[in-house]
Amino acid sequence: MAIFRLLENSALGLGPKEVNCIIEAYEQALHTLCVKDRDDPLTEMIATKIIKFAQTGVHDPAQLSALAIKELSVR
Repeated sequence: MAIFRLLENSALGLGPKEVNCIIEAYEQALHTLCVKDRDDPLTEMIATKIIKFAQTGVHDPAQLSALAIKELSVR
């Protein structure tokens, strides 16, 4: 899954609470966009956007998900 690979390969210094928030936001975004194929390139774009917003201090999964979707101009 894109989100786990990106989180493993990054040196974000996030704690378990933040990581869980990012994963929840990722799952919400995929569900909202009806993305079922985890090999779809869109999954990596979503994961990257969510991590980017989490780094700015946003830690609400719903907000992270919405920001990522809006940034991608999808929906």
